[in-house]
Amino acid sequence: MNEAPPRPGTAREGRPVLLVLSHLRWDFVFQRPQHLMTRAAADHDVLFFEEPVFEDGATPRLDLSERAAGICLARPVLPHGLREEAQAMALSGLLRGLVAPRAGRPLVTWFYTPMALPYAGNLPAEAVVYDCMDELSAFRGAPPAMLALERELLSRADLVFTGGRSLYEAKRDRHRDVHCLPSSIDARHFGQARQGLPEPEAMRGIPRPRIGFFGVVDERMDLDLVGALAGLRPDWSFVMIGPVVKIDPAGLPRAGNIHWLGARDYRDLPAHLAHWDAGFMPFAMNESTRFISPTKTPEFLAAGLPLVSTPVTDVVRDYGPQGGDPGFVEIARDAPGMAAALEGLLARHAGPWLERVDARLAAGSWDSTWARMDALIREARQRRRAARAPGAGATRAASARVAGAQHV
Repeated sequence: MNEAPPRPGTAREGRPVLLVLSHLRWDFVFQRPQHLMTRAAADHDVLFFEEPVFEDGATPRLDLSERAAGICLARPVLPHGLREEAQAMALSGLLRGLVAPRAGRPLVTWFYTPMALPYAGNLPAEAVVYDCMDELSAFRGAPPAMLALERELLSRADLVFTGGRSLYEAKRDRHRDVHCLPSSIDARHFGQARQGLPEPEAMRGIPRPRIGFFGVVDERMDLDLVGALAGLRPDWSFVMIGPVVKIDPAGLPRAGNIHWLGARDYRDLPAHLAHWDAGFMPFAMNESTRFISPTKTPEFLAAGLPLVSTPVTDVVRDYGPQGGDPGFVEIARDAPGMAAALEGLLARHAGPWLERVDARLAAGSWDSTWARMDALIREARQRRRAARAPGAGATRAASARVAGAQHV
């Protein structure tokens, strides 16, 4: 008889517990946290703890549900009007209740946001991980306490991962064990776009050529650039996929050749990309994009779409032209430059470019990224256990005395 699947939040014996403290909601956009945690769930109990939602008169509670790969999604519900200290106390109590059934098993706390530190910082973890995928303090609406809490998190963390080279350079001198592990690629998923998938209904009737973008639409997008580019090329269609957050939708550029399609499920993205002629990444050049390393860059490439981007530092360094190397992504600073670059891409024979793309993408994957992270976490847990072992303090003191004697 097959064993019934565990209920959401049910402990599975013997597996380490990976508690993820996230500012991003699991069901928002499928990106770095989802890619990593679906892989981690193969041999960890993954508890994905979101920021709270608020209801009038609510008694603090956790709404638990299950997601892909058996991940337990924990969504705290709090009443409106709680002060920060009361919120932290309520969330701390909910977290301890979530973790309690797993007492005695190895616990790893994995922070995506320093703002979780007041209610999750004192859990009995064998390892504390800070996966820094963005410079959150530079985003619109960032809490004033963000920088101070990040300093504290860096002082407590055993490991720090960064989602790109610019972030690594910003953090490497602030912690003893920082690793640059950029976002990877599910090449098989996005490679479906090369296989002639049926055209989604939302795409039908949109004239070609189609220039597409997918991702979150927020303060990181240069809306003026999008509008200017659409004005320069009224015979091109600009297809925009993604949720609009933190900015007023009324401020989006509107024109007959700009098509705002809203959010689409991750599973459906290849079918949309299959019917585009090129991609573009119109990122604004401001503080919110200074450290980004867009996951969508290799995803566009895996889909076989030629791509032009504004000069985001990590895109230029990792994918742009370098010396005599033509690179994988065209770089343009303004609407005329982007229009010219796209014209060249639309006219180019893609065969040799695709061969280079596939060779580049074969060098990395989400599987290999997670395997590297998992190995580093295991090492960090071993170091903590060794530090707590009987006699470890005396051994460290003796080592310090020997080291001191050698310098006399």
